[in-house]
Amino acid sequence: MATPSLPDSDLFIVDISVSDSAVRPKITVLADGEQGITIAQCATISRRINKKIEEAFGEELSYTLEVSSPGVDFPLTQPQQFKRNIGRNLKLKLQEGIEKTGKLEEVTETGINLTEEIKQKGKKATYAAIQIPFADIVKANVVISFK
Repeated sequence: MATPSLPDSDLFIVDISVSDSAVRPKITVLADGEQGITIAQCATISRRINKKIEEAFGEELSYTLEVSSPGVDFPLTQPQQFKRNIGRNLKLKLQEGIEKTGKLEEVTETGINLTEEIKQKGKKATYAAIQIPFADIVKANVVISFK
């Protein structure tokens, strides 16, 4: 119901979750776009999803619907989100618990190219270009810098 409710072709669904509450479940839809997403676009998505839910389940269904953009602390999950963050530093958690931090250089069809900062005690940091397939990424967050 969510994807057909998107008002513009550059928008995409990032995540959908439903709370466990039996009384009044909360449906949270996170959407984003290549240029970000506006409050007006979130409101349009919300109205369209509400209409689809009412058509499918009737007006008696009690729920709360929240449509918003993912916050800066929300992990990157879609290739489009990675593309929007080229040039920024990412912190990645990979399979087997390995962590990598580095600058996102490029997004390909199958993964990302990252310039990893390798820190060694008592030495200057060195940098290495690495390729990481999307399938190996468990979690990816943008590193927020206040410099």
